[in-house]
Amino acid sequence: MNIKQFFSFETKKDKILTITGLVLCIILIPMLIINCTLIIKSFVNKDEVPSIGGVMPLIVLSPSMEPEIMTGDIIFCKVIDGQEIEVGDYVAFFDPASSGSAVVTHEVVKLIYNDAGEITAFRTKGINNNSEDPSTVPIDNLVGIYVDFRIPLVGHVAMFMQSTWGLILCVVVPLGAFVAYDVLRRKKHEKKEGADIDALKAELAALRAEKMQNAECKMQNDPNNEEKPD
Repeated sequence: MNIKQFFSFETKKDKILTITGLVLCIILIPMLIINCTLIIKSFVNKDEVPSIGGVMPLIVLSPSMEPEIMTGDIIFCKVIDGQEIEVGDYVAFFDPASSGSAVVTHEVVKLIYNDAGEITAFRTKGINNNSEDPSTVPIDNLVGIYVDFRIPLVGHVAMFMQSTWGLILCVVVPLGAFVAYDVLRRKKHEKKEGADIDALKAELAALRAEKMQNAECKMQNDPNNEEKPD
């Protein structure tokens, strides 16, 4: 089926439903691919934050960086060399206070150097918090730097989609409904085409019959076709 045939809808309702289905596919399929990629990477490399092309989408779970970063936002961080961070940067890191298992994004408020002038650790603070974080963060705990891009509130949807019911309701059901609708629409279109073809065949047969009947009447009424007496 070519593009022209695909968009040859019978009604305006069909057109709206099909375009809606296509939009859902365009939105949901990439989200599903990204989610699956991140989930697989998180199982393969449990000690690393899963990333795509060096960029890590992170879901904000606390209000410590509000109002600049809101709870439920998805933020994006990129991997950098730890020696490149500066005071004032928003960085993601494995929180030493949680045995290094939780990732936190806070502002760098102090850098700690060794005798060689290399950064060995840093202090952080949530801009919405009254005090600095209790633990100094070793430079090896650095995950990445915030690239100043976030998608508001989508984190809630992303977290829900990572659950079994989320995958079913947000991905499987819409895609299944779109496929089922497209199959029914195709069958309806094929049935209509079949009915149109049958009607055309019947009309042609009627025309042939009428033509033959007219020819017979003409032959019967033509005096040249009368038999001559012996």
